[in-house]
Amino acid sequence: MDHPGTIPDTLTCRWCAGSDGTVVLDLGDQPASDHFPALDDPGPDAVHPLRMWLCATCGLAQLAEDPTTPEEPRGAEPDALVAQARDAVARVEAAGLLPHGGGSVIEFGSPHGGSWLDLLAATGLKEASAQDGPADVVIDCFGLMHAADQRAGLLERAAATAPGGVLLLQFHTLAAIVADGGWNALRHGHFAYYATPVLVGMLDELGFDVTHGFLFDLYGGTVLLAARRRRADGTRDEASVASLVEREAALGVTDPAVVAGLEDAARRSAEELRTHLEGSHEAGRTVMGYAAASRAVPLLNRAGIGPDLLPAVADASPGKQGRRLPGVGVPIVAPEAVAERRPDEVVLFVTDMLAEMRRRMPEVEAGGGRWVIVDPTVRVVPPAR
Repeated sequence: MDHPGTIPDTLTCRWCAGSDGTVVLDLGDQPASDHFPALDDPGPDAVHPLRMWLCATCGLAQLAEDPTTPEEPRGAEPDALVAQARDAVARVEAAGLLPHGGGSVIEFGSPHGGSWLDLLAATGLKEASAQDGPADVVIDCFGLMHAADQRAGLLERAAATAPGGVLLLQFHTLAAIVADGGWNALRHGHFAYYATPVLVGMLDELGFDVTHGFLFDLYGGTVLLAARRRRADGTRDEASVASLVEREAALGVTDPAVVAGLEDAARRSAEELRTHLEGSHEAGRTVMGYAAASRAVPLLNRAGIGPDLLPAVADASPGKQGRRLPGVGVPIVAPEAVAERRPDEVVLFVTDMLAEMRRRMPEVEAGGGRWVIVDPTVRVVPPAR
């Protein structure tokens, strides 16, 4: 067995068990991005390799290795995610994918996806458990990527889907990650990064046809696939799925040379953020961050940004407040601290939250402050009019 932090000589795909592939993104040794130590924990924090490996056999992008122990605190659910869930359920219902007159639903949870159960209950569905037997609807919102064994994880969700039922899988598509340079989507505990054609192929291998595909703006490109067990009458993918598959294939989502562009994006993001914060420090501008998201951990560590340049990051999750970001020691405080400190700049680490935060914290701009986002380039947001 490999010791924690060591890199194995041979990598094995988490889906197809193939060993032929390419490391397309290497962030070096990083602290676990789902571990937020207590503020009085002096460290040092353990670090582990953080690399993305692209399987040449099935095309699945995945964590090369992960010796960490997942313990991610559930974050506060952003308004953008709530709105997207409402939109998704409405579109699924309009497409006729939900059973008429009620039925059962099983939801596979995630630290990121919130819950769709209340929305689905309003359509007449009742929550079931795996012990109750297969359900008419199975929903997984950003959950499958947390399964270290991808085959076992998808098989579990397939087994939970009743004959004639529908399996709904939502994910941040690799096509958007590559197109946006979203390299810090790579983190410990997130074992797979799905391109639509790859996930469609995985479902096909288990005897499921993907009948519908929905694309949302969330995170720059979130896809929801609806799949059913293959029937003798030969149910096939509808046009929406073919369009998504063709679009992503044309972008080269299974080409190592294309996906490896994330390396340059990582370097630029870290350099730009450090340069910006150093400039703010030299100019005497006070700075805070908002959203102690796991994606902020590799960014701050890669850029070497500590409390001298970023004194605190505010977050609405009570489970993170009073702790610190690993590796860099930046304290995590309650959102009220932003109004108390009245910083000249607030660096927002989750771009999709911008509209929400401007609405929730009008005092930032009213007091002459400004929002700064990293998406992945650093951009100062023009004042609201």
